[in-house]
Amino acid sequence: MGETPLSRRTFLSAAAITGLSAPLLSACGTSGPAGGKGGGKTVQAWVLVDEAQNSVQKVAIDDFNKGSSGKVKLLPISSDGEVYTDKLRVSMGSPNPPDLLFNWGAGSIRNYVQTGGLVDLSSQLNADPTWKNSFLPSVLNAGQIDGKYYGIPMRGMQPVVLFYNKTLFAEQGQKPPATYDDLLKLVDFFKSKKIQPFALGGLDKWPELMWLEYLVERAGGPTVFANIAAGRPGAWRDPAITTALGQIQDLVHRGAFGTNFNSVNYVNDGAGLLFAKGKAAMHLMGSWEISNQVSRHRKFADKDLGFAPFPSVTGGKGDPNAVVGNPTNYFSISTKSVDKDAAIAFLKKEMAAPAYVDALIKSGDVPAVTGIEAKLSASPQPEFARYVYQLVQKAPSFTLSWDQALLPQFKTPLLANLQKVFSGKQTPQQFVTALESVK
Repeated sequence: MGETPLSRRTFLSAAAITGLSAPLLSACGTSGPAGGKGGGKTVQAWVLVDEAQNSVQKVAIDDFNKGSSGKVKLLPISSDGEVYTDKLRVSMGSPNPPDLLFNWGAGSIRNYVQTGGLVDLSSQLNADPTWKNSFLPSVLNAGQIDGKYYGIPMRGMQPVVLFYNKTLFAEQGQKPPATYDDLLKLVDFFKSKKIQPFALGGLDKWPELMWLEYLVERAGGPTVFANIAAGRPGAWRDPAITTALGQIQDLVHRGAFGTNFNSVNYVNDGAGLLFAKGKAAMHLMGSWEISNQVSRHRKFADKDLGFAPFPSVTGGKGDPNAVVGNPTNYFSISTKSVDKDAAIAFLKKEMAAPAYVDALIKSGDVPAVTGIEAKLSASPQPEFARYVYQLVQKAPSFTLSWDQALLPQFKTPLLANLQKVFSGKQTPQQFVTALESVK
């Protein structure tokens, strides 16, 4: 979870608490011209307290308010995700909930969609191809629930990336893995050189999940987890789940993560330090790792840090270009908004506007907006920003981190049982049984 502006913590701090971090209450479509000025009322936009991001958000709001009779007011609620979601939940049950809701998509809004609290934006997007095509498809689609659009991308993207020590690889005559077989060969090679193949902060549990997410994606494609997230009966019994868990146990037995990974943290830089010091050759982690390495180990980040996609798996049903991680944050609209037209007009005009995109890039984000390749040179890390953009640009799907996408009752069992698999205390079949029992 690193403590940088683009850490998993700041990006996802409330998402695991689900239905709370999103909009609202009684089903309704949208109507009226979304490009219009609105009805002259002020709509409230709830967001997390984040000085850097709030400044960027204010760029969009100030621009919109200059030319619209309907106004938007930014209301930063709390820097603590749990406090934010608790206050949002209370407000959603009141007669006057916020109009625009910062959220994490997927599990964070599913309950509100099911109770009819969010505006379905599908008709607006489909009627305006220019607006719809302003966003990278895999990220926009990640804001869908049951095939309908309930969120508009409003921040940067954080895919999980295979980081590697390019200097170490060059010295050892190795290349980043293109296939999973390549990865296994690298594990055996680096172990023979007494170099830990992968850093892993198993103490924090959630870094282990990235392995399951990618291996399931490569084995079975995005529908495997989509069925789980939708609560379809028997979804956890998909063969891709047990196949991936078996691969994880094989990696552990091969020594891919060393011998004490469950005592190594990520949050306090345990895994990151192993990687930066050359004691581990690779690190599977979200794109926020670049910020952590730059802030904590600048020399390593500037000279040695390489990055590559997760490898393909021979015989797998998944597209090798698919990614997992954190697509973005979204703005959604309450069906009880005092002025839905103004809220929609704001999202249409500003979320892909040049000034807003420029401000996001300058802050270190990689926006989910099409046609911005040239702008990325203004990023604090331009090479990596371009890499992330291209990675997501060609991705057919972008699956949100499972602990954020599922309903909250799944988070603890998911991470606890996966840790048991990594520790050899549970079989893949026992993991499936345990997760099937969660209601």
